[in-house]
Amino acid sequence: QWAGLAAVVSYLDRVEADLLEHAPQLLRREPQAPLLAGLEQIDPAMRFERYEVNVVVDNSALGGAPTVYEGNPTFMNLVGRVENTAQFGALVTNFTMIRPGALHRANGGFLLIDAERILLQPFAWDALKRALFERCVRIDSPGQLLSLVSTVSLEPEPVPLDIRVVLVGTRRVYQLLGELDPDFAELFRVVADFDEHVDRSPDSERECALMIAGLARSEGLRPLHCDAVARLIEHAARLSGDAGRLSTHTRSLEDIVREADHWAGTNGHAQVDAADVQRAIDEQTRRLSRVHGELVEAVRRANLLIDCTGTAIGQANGLFVFQVGSMPFGQPVRITATARVGDGELVDIEREVELGGPIHSKGVMILAGLIGSRYGLREPLSLHARIVFEQTYSGIEGDSASLAEACTLLSALAAAPVRQDLAVTGSVNQHGQVQPVGGINEKIEGFFDVCQAGGLTGSQGVIIPAANAQHLMLRHDVVAAAAEGRFHVHAVGHVDEAIALLSGLPAGERERSGDFTPRSLNARVEERLVAFAQLRHRFSGGGSARRRYRKPPDGR
Repeated sequence: QWAGLAAVVSYLDRVEADLLEHAPQLLRREPQAPLLAGLEQIDPAMRFERYEVNVVVDNSALGGAPTVYEGNPTFMNLVGRVENTAQFGALVTNFTMIRPGALHRANGGFLLIDAERILLQPFAWDALKRALFERCVRIDSPGQLLSLVSTVSLEPEPVPLDIRVVLVGTRRVYQLLGELDPDFAELFRVVADFDEHVDRSPDSERECALMIAGLARSEGLRPLHCDAVARLIEHAARLSGDAGRLSTHTRSLEDIVREADHWAGTNGHAQVDAADVQRAIDEQTRRLSRVHGELVEAVRRANLLIDCTGTAIGQANGLFVFQVGSMPFGQPVRITATARVGDGELVDIEREVELGGPIHSKGVMILAGLIGSRYGLREPLSLHARIVFEQTYSGIEGDSASLAEACTLLSALAAAPVRQDLAVTGSVNQHGQVQPVGGINEKIEGFFDVCQAGGLTGSQGVIIPAANAQHLMLRHDVVAAAAEGRFHVHAVGHVDEAIALLSGLPAGERERSGDFTPRSLNARVEERLVAFAQLRHRFSGGGSARRRYRKPPDGR
């Protein structure tokens, strides 16, 4: 039967020779002289264990190639191990204690491993690479690899390896491996980068509905009404942050379906309707909204200073997003700016105290470029301005507040009051164009919650980039307030549009003469900066004014 396998035939020949040599001792009921080492000291029924076969892996019942997922890819779980047993205070082993690893079980097929988990296990990543390079599996122990163990043990033969290994992980782990491990690109050459979103179309909506129905059937949940499915598809679009796309993160939808089924049962419904789905979404938000609720309450009690009515000079409401678990929330923050005569410096206080991240600092430097290119054409920019996020005590990152910072600085320079019932989000480039930002829905809802806590006045709203209009998937209460005219969302494409909305003044354009439109906000900014330049020139030209600010001889 095994004539075609030379190694098996050779092994059976050795078994036959060993049996004939030790037949008397194997058949004797009472042990005599120790002719076979250890054989006379064990139960006679166990003497034939020497000739047993240790089946390490048996894939005979499979209908195709084995597919193995190793959830705990430690060194021994990958390459196997040789176990020991204690006898009379000593550790002994034999070939029946050889145990397979995931590479043995998946040999001839596919092995799936979580990339981050294998990187966290000592020696596991190197063991996997060695097996793939050598195309065989060697059963070693970490102690032997480090030369820490000199005890004589078994050394099983290397097993030839023919396998396809699939690493599953995030893009960050993939990029780090490609950058830090030169062997990674050679071993793992096929990349499958899955998108977190799909375009929202009738076909994708139908596939999403089928997935939801399949989940309900597989888990024995109540059937979903078509309105409930439609509400879940809307939620999938919100999770993607884009009204024209659907999130492919199915686990988030599955959690909502299960909880909606619970609320349907509580309400005595035979099927899950849209109200049950909305209740599940609301409850999920409520469980994670403690921090957000405390911030809204802090604004209501004036512990966190945010004005939602009136006007102010050099002050505007920006918006940022913070994360609580898996749930993002928006929150307004007061941004203030001051301006005086200086040497053209725009100071980002967050950066000076090392609370601003590099992207935030980049946004402020772009703002400085915008101011210099627009208003520093005739006179050197003689400005010293300071911008800060008030009442923030942790790091700030991102450039999505640069539009609000620009409007705040322009208000300070023009001495023009700006509306506090409008919050601003968006980034600007050096030409004043407003660029889209992330978390737009959460930011709008965050300012809406603050305004609602103090009572909606009908004039409150948010200024957003025009490019973000396609991403709006707001809560139903925000949509209802906007439809009733109690809350507003303004989309702008240029900083001039934003400052005109905030100040109520025309922004103004440069005419053929080179001047801005008279009595416009830009004209007032330029006049102020020209006055700064003339003042600085007067004080730096010598004479009594210069001597007035010179240090006295005693240094005081």
